[in-house]
Amino acid sequence: MKSQIKTIYVAMSGGVDSSVAAALLKKQGYDVVGVFMKPWSPVIETRDKRQETSFCLWRQDREDAMRAAAVLGIPLLTWDFSREYKKEVGDYMIREYKAGRTPNPDVMCNKEIKFGLFLKMALKEGADFIATGHYIKIKKSKIKNQNNKSKFKNIYRLFKAKYLNKDQSYFLWTLTQKQLKHCLFPIGRYTKPEVRKMAKKFGLSNHDKKDSQGVCFIGQLDMKEFLKKYIKSRAGKIIDLAGKQVGTHDGASYYTIGQRHGLNIGNGQGPYFVTGKDIKKNIIYVSNKATSDKRQATSMIVKKVNWVGERPKLSVKLEVKIRYRSESIPVIISLRNSAYQLTSLPAYQLKSVTPGQSAVFYRGEEMLGGGIIQ
Repeated sequence: MKSQIKTIYVAMSGGVDSSVAAALLKKQGYDVVGVFMKPWSPVIETRDKRQETSFCLWRQDREDAMRAAAVLGIPLLTWDFSREYKKEVGDYMIREYKAGRTPNPDVMCNKEIKFGLFLKMALKEGADFIATGHYIKIKKSKIKNQNNKSKFKNIYRLFKAKYLNKDQSYFLWTLTQKQLKHCLFPIGRYTKPEVRKMAKKFGLSNHDKKDSQGVCFIGQLDMKEFLKKYIKSRAGKIIDLAGKQVGTHDGASYYTIGQRHGLNIGNGQGPYFVTGKDIKKNIIYVSNKATSDKRQATSMIVKKVNWVGERPKLSVKLEVKIRYRSESIPVIISLRNSAYQLTSLPAYQLKSVTPGQSAVFYRGEEMLGGGIIQ
């Protein structure tokens, strides 16, 4: 007879958030197993080119996860996902930059690794649920089954975290009902200061560990230096909206729409922003603040859309975020051939629309889904 105690595999990165997630579940009486996922660790030449090093600090992170697991009295497994990280996240990121788009590796990491491979392996090993340290809330409710009006079915809905400054719903728009029925997010109802306070109370040595920065599988790095290993540099022109050359660059693929720093422009009329790119001609187009309205749009096309629950009836008024820290803009979402068209309401504009980035849909606090900006 199967035990009534549920088994939960917790993705433990070595940080305070996932450690507290494991601690809370252990306190609630679950059978908790920690899992550290070894990421891809690309080798990058240092600036003096005398030696090679990796930007990834996964060894230190694993040690921190081991210490947390020891304090909590739970086992910690290490699963080597380095090959999958490179194939599904690293290669995707490099491919998108080569094509002139701006990828979102954190979204792909969640889709393919944490809620893809990790979830699949955990269930195969006997887990009832997986849990992560994401700041997001999940709610289960019942709705009428469209195929049988007399019956109801469970639906899982995702909401912004209590602590909006750390809300990570933007990165989780690819999740499906099939995945969510096995997912728990224990810290979504707490603030970061509350999480750190609990970590200290639980005796976790990483209670004051700094939050991780940068790309999900690499960490903090100079993106251009990283890309130069995979994309050959090629000198090109920087042209303003008047058609005048105002500088030079070393490869259009290294720059993103809206980028301000790292531009070789010294005419004292900045700051300049990247407004567009021509990968074939290897040209970057820029504007300064006086003409930055050219970076704004009233509509855009989104493809590869995923709805977390049931798709709302179209056309529908929702809010959209087109980058993690951007404000939510009210839009009308409608179908256009096989894609979705988002049109901003009057008095609103979509700033720095960037192909390859995620457009994530909200209705108030609820995150409904998202797609890729074309």
